[in-house]
Amino acid sequence: MSGSLNPTALVRLLGSWNSGALPAYRELADVVRLLVMDGRIPLDVALPSERALAQTLALSRTTVTAAYTSLREQGFLTAGQGSRGRTSIPHRSVPVSAPGLAVPDGLLDLAYASLPAAGEVVHRAFADALTELPALLPGFGYDAVGVPALREAIADKYTAEGVPTTADQILVTSGAQHALNIVLRTLAGKQDKVLVEHPTYPNALDAIRAAGCRPLPVALPAIPSSTSPAWDIDAMVATMNQQRPAMAYLVPDFHNPTGRIMSELQRRRLVRAAVASGTVLVVDETLRGLNLDGVRTRPMSAFSPSVVSIGSLSKSHWAGLRTGWIRADEAMITRFVAARTVMDLGGPVVEQLAAARLVQCFSEPLDARLEELRHNRESLLSLLGEHLPEWEVERPQGGLTAWCRLPSPCSTALTVLAPDFGLRLAAGPRFGVGGAFEHYLRLPYTLAPAQLEQAVRSLRAAQDKLDASPQLRRTLKSTRPAAVAVA
Repeated sequence: MSGSLNPTALVRLLGSWNSGALPAYRELADVVRLLVMDGRIPLDVALPSERALAQTLALSRTTVTAAYTSLREQGFLTAGQGSRGRTSIPHRSVPVSAPGLAVPDGLLDLAYASLPAAGEVVHRAFADALTELPALLPGFGYDAVGVPALREAIADKYTAEGVPTTADQILVTSGAQHALNIVLRTLAGKQDKVLVEHPTYPNALDAIRAAGCRPLPVALPAIPSSTSPAWDIDAMVATMNQQRPAMAYLVPDFHNPTGRIMSELQRRRLVRAAVASGTVLVVDETLRGLNLDGVRTRPMSAFSPSVVSIGSLSKSHWAGLRTGWIRADEAMITRFVAARTVMDLGGPVVEQLAAARLVQCFSEPLDARLEELRHNRESLLSLLGEHLPEWEVERPQGGLTAWCRLPSPCSTALTVLAPDFGLRLAAGPRFGVGGAFEHYLRLPYTLAPAQLEQAVRSLRAAQDKLDASPQLRRTLKSTRPAAVAVA
């Protein structure tokens, strides 16, 4: 959706952008470019005028003009009336620095981890929803809690997984991100601490910061082994006891970005510690259905009624549904509904009716989808082993992404360079706070094997260019993604 960005909002996104390593106009242009590639600045958004941004940044207008000119030349800013160009992504049929690596439709997007709709199943669900719609038309159409049929279907799904649930314990939301914003508004005030795994889901970090809260990162261990568990529960328990965060946001089921799954023993211990410390556990289960290796665990809410669970159909069925939910005890749901009505008055009815059908037959499209993802995962891991053997790759047990450790801290440099090779990446620091994870890169295996091969070959070419030019590496690395600046 088109719009505009005011100078104050852009400055907040820029963070500490001026390191002094390069001319100011270069650093400003590089950081804006990364914000566009990260999705922090949407496409087709008008940037502030040169004069307004120069005044807000206390820079000369010449500096801002040079930065905008550089962005236009690179294709990240369209020409507009006066000095208000709109953000864009350059499209190249052949990457300029990698001849022979054709990208027919422009950039291969490795920044997003999403799948197309589950075909006929989703189509049929919407067709069925339209037959049920007439019965609801006499009503007002506002329902801050959610359509009863969907709430009952979600409750039945939890019950079948060993967590007895009623429809009164379910609040339907417009996706998992909407659910998290409702939870944050209800449970955490400004300057409250929110414990997060480190790394974690970038949009959750954005929501925590936007709510005025302080992310409290607890590092995940390096690639786990028989002696190194997937989560450092000792550190999490100690942090809860010492720091007393208002809530903790966790992704225990095929963690984004690592693909790990938390053991039942770890879940039980973590829930016990949270109850003792007064920290509300908020568990993101969006990826729980993408269980590639058949690992069996109970939902975290099986261990305590105080756990707040967030789910959606975005990863398992289709992000276009924009349907999610919160599961909690009835008293907590009442609080969430009160917070939700300040934000909106309910979700679209047809989508909820379709979602109810999909939840009722949740596993129907998953067998084929999981088999495809397993094939894609093996293709990606094999390609990385063949073309980038110096990269250390953690084998994901489920979900949609692999977490790769790079041989040097060049994640930002690769991200800046990637469009020249036909790729769009999300830099490792996007998944952390304080500039961490320059040694890491998240790669989704949602593309077909042929596209994954093209992407890995392009990554190899980009890595080779960095390795051949230490000065280029230093120049690109000096621009740290503003998205990871601590608020």
